[in-house]
Amino acid sequence: MKNKLLKTLGLALLVSTMACQAQERITVKGTQFYKGDKPYSYIGTNYWYGSLLASKKVGDRKRLLRELDFMQKNGIDNLRILVGADGGKYDFTVRPALQYEQGKYDEDLLDGLDFLMNEMRKRKMYAVLYLTNNWEWSGGMSQYLEWNGKGAIPVPNIAPNTWPQFMTYTEQFHSCDPCMKALEDHVKFIMGRTNKYSKRKYNEDNTIMSWQVGNEPRLFTVENEAKFTTWLNNIVNLMDSLDKNHLISTGSEGLNSSNDDIAIFERTHKNPNIDYLTMHIWPKNWNWFKADNAEATISATIENAGKYIDAHVKVANTLQKPIIIEEFGLPRENENLNAGAPSLYRDKFYSYIFGRVAESVDSKGPLQAANFWGYGGEGKAVNETGKWNPGEPLTTDPPQEPQGLNSVFNGDKSTLEIVKKYNLELK
Repeated sequence: MKNKLLKTLGLALLVSTMACQAQERITVKGTQFYKGDKPYSYIGTNYWYGSLLASKKVGDRKRLLRELDFMQKNGIDNLRILVGADGGKYDFTVRPALQYEQGKYDEDLLDGLDFLMNEMRKRKMYAVLYLTNNWEWSGGMSQYLEWNGKGAIPVPNIAPNTWPQFMTYTEQFHSCDPCMKALEDHVKFIMGRTNKYSKRKYNEDNTIMSWQVGNEPRLFTVENEAKFTTWLNNIVNLMDSLDKNHLISTGSEGLNSSNDDIAIFERTHKNPNIDYLTMHIWPKNWNWFKADNAEATISATIENAGKYIDAHVKVANTLQKPIIIEEFGLPRENENLNAGAPSLYRDKFYSYIFGRVAESVDSKGPLQAANFWGYGGEGKAVNETGKWNPGEPLTTDPPQEPQGLNSVFNGDKSTLEIVKKYNLELK
C-alpha cells in the first residue's frame, strides 16, 4: 500500500511539474500579444535555415544546438523559419529542397524540421513558420508555376536583368488553379504533421507562435489586387480551419508588397483570420542607404524608416491588430562580410528599430516586436565574393546574396549587445 501511495504521489508530482513547465500559447488581444496571461513582446530573429541545419544528412546538429543556446543567452526566443524549400534544381536557390517534386518530400529534411521544433520547445522558444516564398531563392510560387506548365523560371541571378520577367512570371500564380491547389496541399501536409521527437501534433504544439502564408507575398500590379486578395483570403481561411490554436500572419513587406499603396495593404489584411500584421524594411535594397556613403545616408535612412513604420502602425490601429517589423537589415561598414568587422551604422539602425518597439510597448501601441535579419551564428562567407555553394556553411543570407552581408554572426558583439539590451528591457 505504501509503495502504491508513493507511486501515486510521485506521478502526481511529475504531472504537476510538467504542467508548470508547459510552454504557454501566444495569443492576441486587441493590438497586444500575450504569453499565457502576460503581455509578450520581443526582439527575435530570422533563422530561415534552421531546419536544414537540423538535418542528419546535410546539416550540423551540434552547431544548431550551440546556436539555439547562444540565442537564448542573448534573450532571443522568437525565430522566423522557412518550412524547407521547393524544387532545388537551380543555382542560387536553397538546396536540397524539402519538396523536391510537387507533393514529394525529403524525409531527412522533415526530420530536421521536427528536431528543430523539439529543441526549441525544450528551450521555450517560439517559431513563426512560413510555408512558401514569393521569391525564387527557395522555389516557392515560381516553382509551383514551373511544375504546372508555365515554363522555366526566369531566375534573375542566372539571367541578368530579368527581374521584370520574373515579376510578370510569378504574378501568374494567383491565376493558376493547379498551382494554388498544390500550395494548399502543402499547407495541409505540414500543418497536419506530428512531430516524431515530441510526439506532438503541429497544430497543438505551443512552440509555434504563428503560421505564416509566405515570405513577402505581393500583388505585383494594381490590376492583380482582386485575384491576389481572393487567393490570400482563401489560403488564410484554410490555415485557420486546420489550426484554431495558433496565430496566422501573411508575411507581407507591407507598403512595398502593396504597389506602394498603403490603402491596398489595409484592404488585403482585413480578414479577421489574419491575427497580426507584418512589415519589412530594407534600406539598401530601396536605395535609402549607400554603403559607400554611409555617414551621409544614415540619417535619411532612419527618417525614411520612421515614416514607413508610422504608415503601417496607423493601419494596425485602424484594423486593431498588432504589427511586427519582422525583417530588416543593414550591412557592416563597406559591406564587409566578416564577423566582428565595424558595424557602426548597422548598430545605429538596429537601435532605432528596437527603440521604436520599446516605445510602442511602453505606450501599449500596436508595434509589439521585431525580428532582425538575421542570425548567422557560426556561419561564415567562404568565398571572397560571398557566393554560396551546396555543402558550404549556411548563413542567414539566402543563396542569391553574398554570404555574411546582412548576417549577425556570433562574433558581431556590438550588435548582439544591443539585441540583448532591448530584450532585457522588453522582458
